[in-house]
Amino acid sequence: MAKLDGLGTVLEFLRGLPPKISNQIAKKVLALNIDPLPTDYKALKGYPGFYRVDSGEYRIIYRFVPEDDLVEVILIGKRNDDEVYKQFDRLMN
Repeated sequence: MAKLDGLGTVLEFLRGLPPKISNQIAKKVLALNIDPLPTDYKALKGYPGFYRVDSGEYRIIYRFVPEDDLVEVILIGKRNDDEVYKQFDRLMN
């Protein structure tokens, strides 16, 4: 089971969301602890070691470091626009 980092980011994002949606996202994040590369993951182009998974209408961007057995949640955002990727690019540059 991988170590999970970035829970502060997750909790801050979940604040204010309806309970059904926040539970859905929380379950998806916790599932990354068990399987860091689930069947629905996608690698982010240009960012080795960074991946994304979808949870309903939201996208979870995370980093997986196999040698440390670490999953670090970087960002969560709506997937219907590219804003989550723009935020990610700003974080990384």
